[in-house]
Amino acid sequence: MSLVALSVVTPMFNEREAVDHFVARLRPVLDGLAVPYEVVAVDDGSSDATVARLLQLRADWPQLRVVALRRNVGHQTALRAGLRAARGEHVVSIDADLQDPPEVIGEMLAKARAEQVDVVYGVRSDRSTDTVFKRRTAGVYYWMMKRLVGPWVSDQAGDFRLMSRAVVDVLNDLPEPRPVYRLVVPSLGFSSAEVGYVREDRVAGKTKYPLSKMIKLTFDSITGFSAAPLKIATWVGLLSFVLCLVLIITALGAWSVGTTVPGWTSLYIAVLLLGGIQLICVGMLGEYIGRIYAATQGRPAFLVSFDTDQQEPAGFAVADPLPDDPADRLQREHETIS
Repeated sequence: MSLVALSVVTPMFNEREAVDHFVARLRPVLDGLAVPYEVVAVDDGSSDATVARLLQLRADWPQLRVVALRRNVGHQTALRAGLRAARGEHVVSIDADLQDPPEVIGEMLAKARAEQVDVVYGVRSDRSTDTVFKRRTAGVYYWMMKRLVGPWVSDQAGDFRLMSRAVVDVLNDLPEPRPVYRLVVPSLGFSSAEVGYVREDRVAGKTKYPLSKMIKLTFDSITGFSAAPLKIATWVGLLSFVLCLVLIITALGAWSVGTTVPGWTSLYIAVLLLGGIQLICVGMLGEYIGRIYAATQGRPAFLVSFDTDQQEPAGFAVADPLPDDPADRLQREHETIS
């Protein structure tokens, strides 16, 4: 595998409205670095014209590489596919919605080289563009992860980061079927630094992380990185056992003194309480057993439909440009000047 100086990996899912804006801002930044680079755009089974538009843009930008997955597998797994395909000595992961500014990539690369660190995290110094609900739920998530995973997890760092080849090789060798990279990368213990930036509004389209996916990410983070839920289930079981002993002793005492107690309310509450606790504990065990079952099946986490670095796809219709397309406008201005 012939290496380049820098790979930029960006997972995309139904980003037709954003892809032109993303390319229009990313390309000048990378061209200005004056280093050999590639952009690995991983299409996560989009149902819109994202792939067609990427192939159209690639005709004028040979460094753009399109890796199309056969179906939608989720953001983290698509990122995993991009890391496996990347050939850079340094690899940057960034989303296509432009909430993380591409202009910071040059600062990341310079800091990695100057300080000889393996990871440079993009840290959000200002999240005022996010909704209050988004900021609060993100705060709860990182608060929980710090206590379950470890204090090295940054509460303002997501998936915008630069990694050295050594880090990427370790990540690619991990057997985890569904890694959560924002937790896995800091846990490896590689030398790191941070670059602050202001988080911007999504440039176009709808968010790809609604509440349902945020909840799924939380479950994947907890069950994939910590056995704490199993320990919690054990302690809850012990507490419920102690509570049952207290209720038994109380009932025997009432019976010995001949006190008539109706008891149906306490019995009803006890049955519901213990039944609920048991179901929660069984559910927690089921999450881990499900992961073990998936691992024993050995099915691939993703399948690549095509990679333009290896073959040119056929059968894709040319995407219609959006109104006031930034990439097309820059191209027309360049042709006019020349």
